[in-house]
Parts: sequence; C-alpha cells; structure tokens
Amino acid sequence: MGNFDFDVIQRSWVYLFQTGMVFTLKLTFLAMTGGIIIGTLLAMMRLSSNKLINLFASGYVNLMRSIPLVLVLFWFYFLVPYIGAWVIGSNEPVAVGAFSSCLITFVMFEAAYYCEIMRSGIQSIPRGQIWAGYAMGMNYWQTMGNIVLPQAFRNMIPILFTQTIVLFQDVSLVSILSIPDFFGSAAKVAQRDGRLVEMYSFAAVVYFVMCFGLSALVKRLQAKVAIIR
Repeated sequence: MGNFDFDVIQRSWVYLFQTGMVFTLKLTFLAMTGGIIIGTLLAMMRLSSNKLINLFASGYVNLMRSIPLVLVLFWFYFLVPYIGAWVIGSNEPVAVGAFSSCLITFVMFEAAYYCEIMRSGIQSIPRGQIWAGYAMGMNYWQTMGNIVLPQAFRNMIPILFTQTIVLFQDVSLVSILSIPDFFGSAAKVAQRDGRLVEMYSFAAVVYFVMCFGLSALVKRLQAKVAIIR
C-alpha cells in the first residue's frame, strides 16, 4: 500500500463521475424504463389465451435469457448497421450510434427479465379480482390497467429494483466497445497513467457503495410491501 497513488484518484474523480457515471446512470435509467414497459407487454402476451401471441412472447423471452449479454452487445453494435443497410437498400451501414446501440440492446435484453418478474406479479393477483373487473363491465385491458397491474407493480417493486441493480452492474460491459461509462472511464485513466490497481480499486469501491446502498433500500421496500400485504 506504500506505492498506492491516491493522487491519481483525486485528479480523475471529477472526470469519472461527470462523464462516466452520468453515462452509466442515464443508460441504466432509460434501459430500466424501456425494459419495464416492454417487459410488461411481453408478460401480458405470455399470459394471453392467443397461442400465437403467447408463442411469440415465450420464444423471445427464452431466446434473450439464453444468450450472453456481451454477445447481444457485439451483435447489435457491429451487425445491425449492415442489416439496416440491407433492409433499406443502402450501400453504407446505417449509423446507429454507440449510445443508441447500447440502449436498444439493454432494453431488448432486460425486457425478457422484467417480463418474468411482471408475469409472476400478475399471477400473484387473485383471479377473483379479474372476474370482478369483468363483472363491472371492464374489458381485458381495462381490468389489467385499473386493477391488476397497479397491484402487481406494488408487489414487484423490490424485485424490479433488484433487477435494476443487476442492470446497473451490467452496464459496465459497454466498456468492451470503448464506450466511456464509469468503468470504461476508470480503465481509460488506468491505462493512461499506468495505475491499474488504484483505478480499478476505486471503481470497485464505488460500485460496492452504490449497490450496497441500493440493496439496503430494497430491503426496506420489501418490509413496507410486506406490511401492506
């Protein structure tokens, strides 16, 4: 520890948080929002009595849950621009952009996991409440929107936050594409200054503090939800 250079951390922390952490939190929030929205729709499709809709949603979820996230990142980042060019008949790859590529990839990937969370939340609501909605003259979508989903979201909030913590950690994978998230920014400084131990240790401490704090918040939310139940 006598050779541990705290000065490199002091010189770099503003850059790491203003550039890297802002990118990481922005991508996490947008991917969480998109993932929950699409995941909820997929959950409703998986619970649908229409076999074709159910088969499509089930196939999508099982496919995404069976492929490593890093592979999906590589596939979308490098291959989709050429697929887009082929679809529109262009000779040049479609410019998707690093942030858009990462955002779409994480939304697509996380939607499969949020889908299973929401599906279990929907199934936890007693069927009698659904029939009560039908008895009041509501259709399927009105019953889901006004009765089932609000209760399912309340019950699933702790698990949704837990999955979001995992998402926050997974965002660090974008560093393999040389995208300046928090971990990627720390790696860039580490390589530039030759201080790998210092920067990677600092990144580990930051991730631990943030994830541990969020995990403590999730435990408090679980206790409150249990009291409401």
